[in-house]
Amino acid sequence: MKQQQNHVVQLEDFEEGPKQMSIRTKVLVTGGLGFIGSHIVDKLLENNYEVAVLDYDINKNAPDKVKVFNVDIRDFKAVNKAIKSFEPSFVNHHAAQISVSASIRDPEFDAAHNILGSVNVIKACVDSEVKHLIFASTGGALYGEVNKIPADETTPILPVSPYGSSKAAVETYLGFYRRVYGFKSTSLRYSNVYGPRQSPHGEAGVIAIFIAQILNDKAPVIFGAGEDTRDYVYVDDVVTANMLAMNLQLQGSYNIGTGIETSTNSLANLIARETDFSEAFNYASPRVGDVAKISLDALNFSEISGWKPVVKLQEGIKLTVADFKNSFETVQ
Repeated sequence: MKQQQNHVVQLEDFEEGPKQMSIRTKVLVTGGLGFIGSHIVDKLLENNYEVAVLDYDINKNAPDKVKVFNVDIRDFKAVNKAIKSFEPSFVNHHAAQISVSASIRDPEFDAAHNILGSVNVIKACVDSEVKHLIFASTGGALYGEVNKIPADETTPILPVSPYGSSKAAVETYLGFYRRVYGFKSTSLRYSNVYGPRQSPHGEAGVIAIFIAQILNDKAPVIFGAGEDTRDYVYVDDVVTANMLAMNLQLQGSYNIGTGIETSTNSLANLIARETDFSEAFNYASPRVGDVAKISLDALNFSEISGWKPVVKLQEGIKLTVADFKNSFETVQ
């Protein structure tokens, strides 16, 4: 898609009073310049929605014809003004602090973004009579250590990190607003999402991190013995789930995953083969807050929406490696 410099909207640019109704349905994506959010924006534009982005990081380019509100979700007045100005029918909420490790080091920082920031978005949606909100929740971090794999939505919510706790708290707030105000929302509990555009900087997104390290001639680091397992779902499949949830205006919480466990060692081998990396990986001590094993049962969402993950892990890694190679200068 053609890219241009962001059309960053100053809230003062919008005049008060009635606005001309748009023929196209309006959708606002928080975190719409980020990894998953940007893919959702592309799909919305492809389907002729009118799209706006609310994002604190405006150093990234947005697609043509997308309004960008330079707003921190921790600022309720700014969030509320942006949503009232754009008047979306739907809000897709992906703005978040995404690192489990960072949440453990600084739980207050995590809560400020993921709980208070999300409550700000929800309250602004209620105030503006938004029809429906989709919330990007989590599966593995929400359930914690599970007794049954794959985990379904009846699995006890026992997070072992502030990140998982914050996502659980927001789901609770959404339940409150649903019961008391009739506000419609869907929480999508993702497994480990990966794919093109995922940032290799930081501690979230092991596939992106491994690929970037290899392209920079560094041996990737595996925390623990490498026998921990995760459920990896490709970003395009996650985007499809978001579109279905919005179009159906589903209520409640749904797992989004493949139901397949992959160990970190197996993942490392797949990435090594795809990148022709022949050196040994390094190993380090396990990280606090990382669960041992997890995969998600998405049968409920599949039965209601017809959704199924399409991209297999090996193919998804191949596509992700190709994207990183094409934009190698961005991972230096």
